[in-house]
Amino acid sequence: MPLSTQPGLRLTPPAFPLWPLVATLATQTLATLAAYTLPALAPMVAADLEVDGAWVGYFVSVVYGVGIGSSLLAARFIHRHGAVRACQFVLLATLAMLLICAQGGLLAVALGAVALGIGYGATAPAATHLLVPRTPPRMMNFVLSLRQIGVPLGGVLGALLLPPVALALGWQNAMLAQVVPVIALIVMLEVPRRNWEGSRISAGAPTPLFASLRAPFALLAGNPALARLTFTSFIYSGIQLCFVAFMTVHLTSRAGFDLIAAGQALAAYQISGVVTRPVWGWLADRVMPARRLLVLQGAVMAGAAAMAGQIAAGWPAWLVLLICVAAGATASGYTGIAYGEFARLGGARRTEATGLGSSSMFAGVLVLPALATVVVTVSDSYALAYGAVAALAAIGAAALSSKRRNP
Repeated sequence: MPLSTQPGLRLTPPAFPLWPLVATLATQTLATLAAYTLPALAPMVAADLEVDGAWVGYFVSVVYGVGIGSSLLAARFIHRHGAVRACQFVLLATLAMLLICAQGGLLAVALGAVALGIGYGATAPAATHLLVPRTPPRMMNFVLSLRQIGVPLGGVLGALLLPPVALALGWQNAMLAQVVPVIALIVMLEVPRRNWEGSRISAGAPTPLFASLRAPFALLAGNPALARLTFTSFIYSGIQLCFVAFMTVHLTSRAGFDLIAAGQALAAYQISGVVTRPVWGWLADRVMPARRLLVLQGAVMAGAAAMAGQIAAGWPAWLVLLICVAAGATASGYTGIAYGEFARLGGARRTEATGLGSSSMFAGVLVLPALATVVVTVSDSYALAYGAVAALAAIGAAALSSKRRNP
C-alpha cells in the first residue's frame, strides 16, 4: 500500500521538501559529528585521560545503547511537542554532551555519552514525522535516503576537521568548537517551527513511560512484514559495523596491506555508503520496491562478506577495493530505504515504527560486532567471522523475501 493511501497520513506533496530536509539533515550531521568526536581523537583523549584507547572506543557504544531507549520513547515526545521540538531536543542533548565532555575526565566522558544518547535516538523518528507529510510519494525513499547521509557525513567531517583543531587547540577545545553551530541550528529551527509542526497531543496526561516503551513493539502484532523488516534491520546494521571494525586490522594483519592502503580501503567502503544511499532511494521510488532492493542488498552483502573472509596476501588491490565498495554500498547504504519501509508499514503510526527501526539498528550495532569479535578472538580466523557475517546477511535477506501477508 503506498504511503499516500494509508489512513491517518495527511500528505501534501506539491514539491520537494527542501528546507525540512536541510534541517533534519543538519541535525543528524551535527549529532553524529559530536558522537564521533572522541573516537576520531581517541589516541589524544586516551593519553590525556591516562586510559587505554579501548575505553574511549566504548563512547559510541554508550551513545547507541542509551539511544535504543530514546528511539522507543521518541514518538511520545514528538506527538506531544512536535518534530521540530524533537530536533531541538536532539541538539540540546548534543550541546550537553559537548559541554560535559569538554570538562575532561573519564566520568565527564561517560556522562557526556549518556547525555547524547538521551537525544540521539529521536533523530530518525523526528525526521520521518516531519518529512513524510511534506514529501511527494514518488520521491519518498529518495528524500529519506538523502536525510540518512547525515550519519556518514558527520563521521567524515569528524575525521577530516577535528584532528587539526585538536592538534592546534586541544581535544577539549575541539569539543567546544562545535557548540556554536549547534546553538545556531537550535535558534534557526525556531523560525519555521509554527509552520512545520504537525498535529500533536497537547492536552491530557502524557502516556506512561513504560507504555510508551512498549508502544513501538505493539506494532509488530499482526504485522509480520514489519517484524521481518525489524529483524533484518538488526542484522544489516550489525554487519555494517562488523565491516568497519574488522576491515583495517584484517587487511594489515592478514592481507599484507600497509596502514595507508588499509585506510584507503575503509574510506572506499564509507564513501560507497554515502554515494549509494540516494541512488538506492531513487531506485526504490522509480525502478523496484524497497523490500526487493533490501533483499538484493542482503545477497550482495553476503557475497561481499564471504569474499572478504578469503582476502589474503597477494590479492590485487583493485579486487579488495571492489569488495569494499560492494560492502559499503549495501551494508552502509541500506538505511534510507529501510526507514522508508518502516514509515510505509507503520502507516498512521509511522513515527513509532521509525523509532522501532532505529532501536533495532542500534541494537544490531551493539550486539553483532561484539559477537563477531569473540569469534575472531577464539578462533583466530577472520574467514570464520566473515563467514558468519555472510550467513547472517543471507538469513536477513531470506526473512525479508517472504511474501506471506506482506501489505
